Amino acid sequence: MGTLTERFLEHLAYERRSSALTVKAYGQDLSQFTSFLKDAVGLQHPEQANDKAIRAWMMSLMEQGTGPRSVQRKLSSLRAFYRFARMVGEVAADPTTLIDPPKTPKRLPEFVAERPMEQLFRTVEWPVGFEGLRDRLMLELLYGTGMRLAELLGLTPADLDPRRRTLRVLGKRNKERILPMAPPLVELLRNYMDARGRLTGAPGPHDPLLLDPDGEPVPRRTVQRRVSHYLRAVTPQRKRSPHVLRHTFATHLLNNGADLNAVKELLGHASLAATQVYTHNTVEKLRKAHQQAHPRGGAIPSTNEHPDGSGL
Repeated sequence: MGTLTERFLEHLAYERRSSALTVKAYGQDLSQFTSFLKDAVGLQHPEQANDKAIRAWMMSLMEQGTGPRSVQRKLSSLRAFYRFARMVGEVAADPTTLIDPPKTPKRLPEFVAERPMEQLFRTVEWPVGFEGLRDRLMLELLYGTGMRLAELLGLTPADLDPRRRTLRVLGKRNKERILPMAPPLVELLRNYMDARGRLTGAPGPHDPLLLDPDGEPVPRRTVQRRVSHYLRAVTPQRKRSPHVLRHTFATHLLNNGADLNAVKELLGHASLAATQVYTHNTVEKLRKAHQQAHPRGGAIPSTNEHPDGSGL
């Protein structure tokens, strides 16, 4: 019949229809945990472990240099295993319910600085013709409105109101919001719509806004590649996705004094907590300015100057 671990992996593969990579990862985590139990605790099978044994394994992993996120993932494997073990009656209680995952450092959203974004729209050469016009519009919309990639791909000409300089997007949970457009973006849209109207097949107002030259909707992967290509021309950072432009939109607004609640509405966040992550970038910028400019901001006094500024 096999060990409980083998039965669990078969359950993942054949009943849960998990991918081969997922099954392999869970199997490796359980094998590693089982080896630890045998060597360090004297137990033969993971179903014999309690919460103390699991904590000891987690501590061992971190002492060996395993990062908090990797330990969290391994703990998730154990949680899934013990849920299965309870379901089939092999354990009376799940020991992982007593364990908190290790804290992970919060990742700040990556964004592009203001000067490179200015260079992008002032100095980068866009391809001549329809594709260049469309590519510039993609980046102007992402950076100028903060919309998500899925929202961009869902736009149709019917969603645009050039007279009021607004556009309508359908966000997560089918929540609709109205976004403002700056005059240069409105002008770019007008030029693009003229070129779009000359494509073969005469695409209509309810067809996707962004099209290939053959009149087909622009694939998601094309937008990702084009955004990465143009950002590479102005920034060396590794992350150059459409979502980075959304982060850039929010960070630049807050850096220039925008109200946090207004940014929340523009981004379509359900709660203010989701928007507050962008204030960390702003606070970090203020902290650096304080350190560099304030007499007690942390700057090291020069060798010929007394800390009280007297020069003695």
